[in-house]
Amino acid sequence: MMFKAVGDGRPYPDHGLSTPRDWAPIPPRQVRLDQLVTTKSQLDLRSLLSSDSTFYGDLFAHVVSWRGELYLEDGLHRALRAALQQRLVLHARILELDDAGVPVPPA
Repeated sequence: MMFKAVGDGRPYPDHGLSTPRDWAPIPPRQVRLDQLVTTKSQLDLRSLLSSDSTFYGDLFAHVVSWRGELYLEDGLHRALRAALQQRLVLHARILELDDAGVPVPPA
């Protein structure tokens, strides 16, 4: 299994981060693909195969940690590309949310 689970939607509350600039202060770190739950069940194949798919966005995937799960919010095409290259990890910005959905400041 490539991912822990394939979801369809975001089960966590809205956290207010919507642009790459909003996510930029969160340092990237490695996360295992088999720990991720996707929030999209479909992918545009053009995004996966495009050589410049990250040109206009963040270089790192966006992951939300909520209630013990890691949700892949943005970067499904990056994760699939990593899996196709037989890599087990992905570099991602991981936003920690408390149970109420409020961002937890980094320690």
